[in-house]
Amino acid sequence: MKKLELRMYGLTPYNISPIQQGIQFGHAVVEYGQKMKYLGEHNQSLNTQYNDWADNWKTFIILNGGTSNHSVNRYSDSEEFFGSMENNLKLLEDNNIQIATFYEPDLNDMLSGIVFIVEERVFNKKDYPDFSDWLMSGKYADLIRTFDTDVNTIAEYIKNSTNKEDQKAYKEWVNLVGGEKNVFLRDFLKKFRLA
Repeated sequence: MKKLELRMYGLTPYNISPIQQGIQFGHAVVEYGQKMKYLGEHNQSLNTQYNDWADNWKTFIILNGGTSNHSVNRYSDSEEFFGSMENNLKLLEDNNIQIATFYEPDLNDMLSGIVFIVEERVFNKKDYPDFSDWLMSGKYADLIRTFDTDVNTIAEYIKNSTNKEDQKAYKEWVNLVGGEKNVFLRDFLKKFRLA
């Protein structure tokens, strides 16, 4: 079986300098390594993925995470103080994405880095195309071409359909891209730009 490429993705606040964005990302990567070392004692697959990334890939993708209004020491868990960094952290956690965070003491303990490993079935759109592109390039292409509707509209319809054949097609694509977590990450990462 082919070894899948891994990348360490992360979010940093928009309002710190580019060098600080890199430093905060780096702090969070160290936290990720420490967390995987600890968790790996109980779940070897977590540590294995991190070690594979660290040994073979080492690629960083630093994204603009927007604002950070919350501090680990300053506020309660009230969403009233949440910025986009905190909202994205919650979304990642709610979708069971293995993450690590860093809160910078010199920036008033602000959430300054969130990192997570992403495998190639999320970012390699050539080998693992988006659902609409996959529909158009495969065995469903002739069916799709008979409709006088935008392929993205048809793809969204099929994705949400209760029809067994539609669900079979969608599940086939979900399996191709590595499951529901990867589908979430594909959608989640679309909204970000490089830091």
